[in-house]
Amino acid sequence: MKISVGAKAFALQLSTLLVGFLLLSLLHRFFGFRLSPIFFFLSCGLAAALASWILRFDWWWSLIQLFFSSSIYLALQLSLPPWLYFLALIFCLLLFWSTHRTQVPYYPSSDVVVDPIHSLLSEFEKPRFVDVGCGLGGLLFALERRLPLARFCGIEIAPLPYFICVLRRILLRANVKFLFGAYERLNFAEYDVVFCYLSPVAMPAIWTKASSEMTPGSVLLSYEFIIAEKEPSFVLEFGADAPPLYGWRI
Repeated sequence: MKISVGAKAFALQLSTLLVGFLLLSLLHRFFGFRLSPIFFFLSCGLAAALASWILRFDWWWSLIQLFFSSSIYLALQLSLPPWLYFLALIFCLLLFWSTHRTQVPYYPSSDVVVDPIHSLLSEFEKPRFVDVGCGLGGLLFALERRLPLARFCGIEIAPLPYFICVLRRILLRANVKFLFGAYERLNFAEYDVVFCYLSPVAMPAIWTKASSEMTPGSVLLSYEFIIAEKEPSFVLEFGADAPPLYGWRI
């Protein structure tokens, strides 16, 4: 059975806390050494973050590991009512949903991609565009305002962003279609341009699906993340303030 990265990270966090507690107990017993709780949790978090980096977890895992236990400790010191923690849990579930499985966190793309994607779509007479993991739909709404005759679609697996997309579509009266679920349900052959801003882990599966389904002349776009198996047809750089946009012409 394959163990998810999230489970490994949690086990790593617990291991560093256990080792840290045992080490601190020995230091206190033989040398009288004391350490405040917040510094203890930060030290364990630093050890877990370093271990995550050594084990080549994605960079955000090190950030989570660093502040995980100390954040819990500080939250407990505030003596907040239990229902606030429950609401926070529900909010995180609705926002991140299956991030533990897909390893694709919620992170919206930058506005810098709007102009180059608009130029690319202008190459097609009636472009069909899909945003895989569309988040709150910002890119789709920006493009729809410029190309009202094009066909725009976004798919999102997390309930809260999907609900916000649908609500924005109604309020803006935008000609954008939103689907709820995993991108595997899509047929990439139905689109001229497929855009994604996911994570390095997701890119091999994206390329497998794109190379088998997309039609000649169509374009696959990936913001920030490269496909190791296939050299891009073009790369658009945006300077030091934003990641590049990679494109593969099928």
